[in-house]
Amino acid sequence: MTVSRKSLAVYSLAHFWMDLSCAFLLFRTLSDSPRWGLCLLLYNFCAFALQMPLGLLADRLGRSQQVAAAGCVLTALACISPLPLPAAVIAGTGNALFHLGGGIAVLHCSADRAAPLGVFISPGALGLYIGTAWGRNAAPWLGLAPLGLLLMAALILRQCPRTAGTFRPGSAPPDLSAPEGYGVLLPLFLVVVLRSYMGMNQLFPWKSQWVLVLTLALVLGKTAGGFLMDSLGPRRASALSLGLAAALYLASALPLPGTLAVFLFNMTMPVTLWAAARFMPGAKGFAFGLLTFALFLGYLPSYLGWPSLLTRPAAYACAALLSLAALWPVLGREVKLCLQS
Repeated sequence: MTVSRKSLAVYSLAHFWMDLSCAFLLFRTLSDSPRWGLCLLLYNFCAFALQMPLGLLADRLGRSQQVAAAGCVLTALACISPLPLPAAVIAGTGNALFHLGGGIAVLHCSADRAAPLGVFISPGALGLYIGTAWGRNAAPWLGLAPLGLLLMAALILRQCPRTAGTFRPGSAPPDLSAPEGYGVLLPLFLVVVLRSYMGMNQLFPWKSQWVLVLTLALVLGKTAGGFLMDSLGPRRASALSLGLAAALYLASALPLPGTLAVFLFNMTMPVTLWAAARFMPGAKGFAFGLLTFALFLGYLPSYLGWPSLLTRPAAYACAALLSLAALWPVLGREVKLCLQS
């Protein structure tokens, strides 16, 4: 079974509106709270770290369509909550449920292809950009975000097919104590931590004038990465994108090479998610949540105010090459696992 264009369009549009609504909530209402820092931490913990245990539950439940819709409804409730801390927790949890439900559905119906996964995950960055700008500019239409989320929930339940449970005990996380489990998942996990850390700490001198262009490079990079992997295979696609990204990062003091480097560096995002899900075909939600937990860990140093270790173009280039070195043996092994499955 392959994911239909209609279902993929609905999940992708819902992803855009989910991240837009969460960013709007954070910067329009929660940022005025005296506990803004705690709200931000709680939201990010629930939205990213909580996906790992919730992914186990979603795998066993086997109702990805309902899980995604429930996430939309929860986040809509958070948008109208008068209490900042509960709103942050509810919105983060709703965000996590939506991503898990949508991610499992797309992974389940994509067979061996990564392109649908890239299409699904990429609109989130654009939603974050627009939602942040909307919230910081004190825009009106406060009811638009929750109403849109409820509409997305209705569209998912009506237009997207139900997916049966895919949980199989042989693929469950407890069996990952075997050496091959760590050999595949640990490098993928570390690559995502590094990608998240890079995203939080890239300081280009021209960044403030190119924020929208950088956001579009991020979106298009994630989309293109899935198509490139389907054309060249995971290893060659990663080598091409990360190798070119490393070279362009060396000239990232200039806007055009820096923007192209960001585009290329983010092309591996659908590849890492695809590889983790392929290694655990019966625990796709856990695989998805494991890598979003890695995103949370990459965010923490910036939240804690630690000085960045990436301060020069050469450091960005080294990070790209380090990612390639971690992925190269894993993706070769993953291809063999795919052929055997």
